[in-house]
Amino acid sequence: MDIQEIMKMIPHRYPILLVDRLLDYKEGEYAVGLKNVSMNEPHFQGHFPGVPVMPGVLIIEAMAQTSAILVVKTLGEEAQGKIVYFMTIDDARFRKPVTPGDSLHIHVEKTQARRNVWKFKGEAKIGDTVCAEATFSAMIMDEKASV
Repeated sequence: MDIQEIMKMIPHRYPILLVDRLLDYKEGEYAVGLKNVSMNEPHFQGHFPGVPVMPGVLIIEAMAQTSAILVVKTLGEEAQGKIVYFMTIDDARFRKPVTPGDSLHIHVEKTQARRNVWKFKGEAKIGDTVCAEATFSAMIMDEKASV
C-alpha cells in the first residue's frame, strides 16, 4: 500500500505523516509500515544540530499510525466516519538512534481488541536491529463525536 492509499485511511499530513508505505499486513493481526527517514524533516533542525536523531516520540507516533492503518484495514467500511486516537503508551524503550538515511520498519501486532479499544505491541527496526519498542492502546471513535 502506497502513500496515496495511506492518506485516504488516516488524517495525518506532512509534517506529521510518518508512514510512507505499508509493506505487509494481516487484517486483525499485524502490520508492517515503512518510514524512510530524511534529513529534510523539520525536527532535525533542532534534534540535534550536528548530530541528527529522530525523536523517540515520533518513532512511537509512527507505530501508532501503522496501528491506525491496521484498524482501518480490519474494520473496512465500518471504519468510515471513525478516527483512531492514542490512549496509552507503556513500556517504551529506545535502543538505537534513528538517523537520516535509515529505513525504519515499523512492526505492530494487535494483542487485544474489546469494543472500541485496541491494544498493540510495536517494534521499530532498522534491518534486524530493534531501535524502539512499546506497548500502547488506541480508541476508535466517531469522527464527529471527537471534536
